[in-house]
Amino acid sequence: MRRGIAIGAAVALVLEALAIAFVNWILGLAVRHQRMSLGGLNPDAMAAGSWVGGGLFALFLIVCAVLVARIALRGRMTGRPARIVLIVCAVVHGVVGALVVGLVGWYAFVLLMLILGLLVATLLLYAPEDRPGAAPAAPPATPPAPPAGAPATSTGP
Repeated sequence: MRRGIAIGAAVALVLEALAIAFVNWILGLAVRHQRMSLGGLNPDAMAAGSWVGGGLFALFLIVCAVLVARIALRGRMTGRPARIVLIVCAVVHGVVGALVVGLVGWYAFVLLMLILGLLVATLLLYAPEDRPGAAPAAPPATPPAPPAGAPATSTGP
């Protein structure tokens, strides 16, 4: 089940990266062909900004997908930097999901929350405590012995 969730998250992130890149490419073309300007900015600069921004965001999502796929293939969580990147990805999905409700609609919100749930499930199911060889924290089997020279105490009458 853990591996299936992680693979599903990786596939969803790749599809989302392709969709983000496509939408930003279309937005850049629309700005360029219609000679739109915002506050006197050059339309070509705005189009290039849309393409670069969309490409960087899509690249970030691809990196996150590779990290999640690596987790699924290895069967355990990767190092701390990879966990931080995946947590940042989850936070970004939460913020973008909150913004997208008003801009795009509830279907896009549900899709982003589904991806957020897959990311969080992957982070929780592959918690660092699941590492092989990690001993669970258990209380000691016997109470500690009193220090040498200490008076003995009795617990009975």
